[in-house]
Amino acid sequence: MQTRSVERAVWLGLIAVVAVVVLVGLWSLRGRMRGHRPPVLGAVPPFSLVERSGRPVSRADLAGSPWIADFIFTRCSGTCPALSARMGELRRKLRDQHLQARLVSFSVDPSHDTPEVLREYATRFAPDDGDDWWFVTGDREALYQLVGEGFRLSVAEASPGAGESPGELITHSDRFVLVDGEGRIRGYYHGVDADAVPALLRDLDALQAR
Repeated sequence: MQTRSVERAVWLGLIAVVAVVVLVGLWSLRGRMRGHRPPVLGAVPPFSLVERSGRPVSRADLAGSPWIADFIFTRCSGTCPALSARMGELRRKLRDQHLQARLVSFSVDPSHDTPEVLREYATRFAPDDGDDWWFVTGDREALYQLVGEGFRLSVAEASPGAGESPGELITHSDRFVLVDGEGRIRGYYHGVDADAVPALLRDLDALQAR
């Protein structure tokens, strides 16, 4: 009987040790997941553009805090309004969760999208005209180089005389891009996907964690 009691105590002790090891492992894994920081995927080069307010803006004006970019044009009839609506949703979530990040929408149709045109477009998605969401335009060549070589995303104009409607003149990426305060790219997200906002918010939160 005594031998059986000893064996039982040993087994119970082993089970307790295994349980502790498992719990410690799970807690450690949880800590690593919470502490995950998005990888560095590239860097945004310096740029000089014009915001819808008419003031010049540059990458230096965004230094010090994370920011989120997307790419739109006001004559776009399909993807762009959906992207801007999603960006508006992201803006509300940022405010609700007290996360600091500026939104920057780059026009890929600068010959049409003057600051005045962008101001009108912005009222549909940012009626309060806050400074936390910029709509920027500028020189076409500089913008296309920035999108292609800086953000590493696609942008292309339709061939002349192809007969497309104005909303189909330009093909471009639907990605949101998370950039840290040092100008480094930390994530890409399909802006039309429903899970884009939660995924981006998680990465932004991890990026800002101390």
